[in-house]
Amino acid sequence: MAGRAKPLSTLLLCFLLLLCTSTAIHGKKIRRAASYHPCKNLVFYFHDIIYNGQNEKNATSAIVGAPAWGNMTILAGQSHFGNLVVFDDPITLDNNLHSTPVGRAQGFYFYDRKDVFTAWLGFSFVFNSTEHMGSINFAGADPLMNKTRDVSVVGGTGDFFMSRGVATLMTDAFEGEVYFRLRVDINLYECWEKA
Repeated sequence: MAGRAKPLSTLLLCFLLLLCTSTAIHGKKIRRAASYHPCKNLVFYFHDIIYNGQNEKNATSAIVGAPAWGNMTILAGQSHFGNLVVFDDPITLDNNLHSTPVGRAQGFYFYDRKDVFTAWLGFSFVFNSTEHMGSINFAGADPLMNKTRDVSVVGGTGDFFMSRGVATLMTDAFEGEVYFRLRVDINLYECWEKA
């Protein structure tokens, strides 16, 4: 009988341990999330000039993919559905296109809905200035009709090594379908310091 008690007590102990762990994980007590404060906040502007067949000297972006009914110099239809645009845009510290660039915004966006004016972005801010070196990488949906839109900061290099956070985009200006300027307010919540 004593030989059977040992496995039974071990089994009971394991069951109680499992029960306690389960209660701790799935219990009713919910801890309030700590308030998050960014470790770094940056504001930049990027200026996009879409190639329209007549502005090759000034263009910083071009349509590289279009639906069958579209073409490569004019955005398709009202929502631009199906257009894929690549860009290499200047980044400035203020909203003046002619200010000295502190880097380049390089990447792509594609218009991904027929019924609503919206896009999906994947791009990097590439810096090579006295103030910043390295890159910040972004990805996410851009519902263009909203005044402000958030996209994820998914990483970085150099001064922004493995950074993560949120970038709030706001269309600061636009001129038809040829030029737009975005204000990008970047809040990094994961920052690494150089050793």
